[in-house]
Amino acid sequence: MLTQRSLIRLSALVLPLVLLNACTTVDVEHQVPSTTTPQAPEKSKVQFSPASWQSVPTTESRSWASALAALKRSCRALLSQPAWSTVCRQVELTNAMGAETFFRTEFTPWQVLATTPGNSFSTGLMTGYYEPLLQGSRTRQGQYKYPLYGVPDDLIVVDLASLYPQLKGMRLRGKLQGRTLIPYDSREQIDKRTDLNRKAVAWVDDEIAAFFLQIQGSGRIRLPNGSMMRVGYADQNGHRYRGIGNVLIRNGELKANEASMQGIQAWARRNPSRVKAVLAQNPSYVFFQERPGDPNLGPQGSQGVPLTPEASVAVDRQFWKMGTVFLVSASQSVPKLAFTRPVVAQDTGGAIRGPIRFDYFWGFGDKAGRNAGRQKSEARAWVLVPRGMKPQDMQSTP
Repeated sequence: MLTQRSLIRLSALVLPLVLLNACTTVDVEHQVPSTTTPQAPEKSKVQFSPASWQSVPTTESRSWASALAALKRSCRALLSQPAWSTVCRQVELTNAMGAETFFRTEFTPWQVLATTPGNSFSTGLMTGYYEPLLQGSRTRQGQYKYPLYGVPDDLIVVDLASLYPQLKGMRLRGKLQGRTLIPYDSREQIDKRTDLNRKAVAWVDDEIAAFFLQIQGSGRIRLPNGSMMRVGYADQNGHRYRGIGNVLIRNGELKANEASMQGIQAWARRNPSRVKAVLAQNPSYVFFQERPGDPNLGPQGSQGVPLTPEASVAVDRQFWKMGTVFLVSASQSVPKLAFTRPVVAQDTGGAIRGPIRFDYFWGFGDKAGRNAGRQKSEARAWVLVPRGMKPQDMQSTP
């Protein structure tokens, strides 16, 4: 049995604390102190500033219909909550033509501010993600030689909240060596193991595509007979995510403006013999499981409902409840991108940390991938609060 004392000692070995159900590969900055009772890492707090529909940025009319479709899906999970029952009944009676009127009538905007001791911020970060398409097989054959592993039998996950409630949602990952819990294998070590082959849920034909699938967290695989298989995040090896784009920049392989997903893929095609060594610089590794569901719908997010392209976002679940509606305004200069759209919080991600931190779901396929790969935007946000509720009702319970 793992005692409280042993967990404190082991936490110094298994460094990262990670969140389950990631849409992107985890990237966690905090670790548990090894000599004292773990304390929850200091984080930003949320403040709300009153706003009006006249004061918020102009929004594309078509985006309201997408947000309505996303909220209808969220309401499947929200209907059991009395506070949401009225607005969820109303949303079912609203069609796409009446979407904008519905939101402006039933919701009130409040600007989101992030505060730290002595500072207040109205801007944060929005990145993008998508559902890629890979070519693969359920068995290793021919060109299908790169595995997507399921969760290994020797991966041990320790829920720290069972001992330290202030660390709710945080877990240690490792494996046993004798009676000692040690850090789980890195990417490089996993790639050298052959005993995990029996745990592969699929085999694909492109090593760099398999790597980026781990970053996205879910995707579809076209099998040799033309049918589709959907896979999604199941767990992670507990190592800190390290972006290989930064590695390639430091090594002089890419310029900063070339280190997008597409730029890295192009580099990999030019340097196939060097791909494995570069990928090993990121020790983080994601394990998959096959996911059921209608192939015409988006992948299932953390809320348990299919994601809606250009209307679903991943948020930090330590701050926001699933189903919360936001108006987000994103802008960047290189490459140029700017939009304001209503979105619904339906997913989470280990790299999504902070009250004004969003990962925007662009959809499925290559076009969505190009949009997601180029996005790293400054973001402002307004939480849209249903009538009869307060903005604080949208926040997660500590």
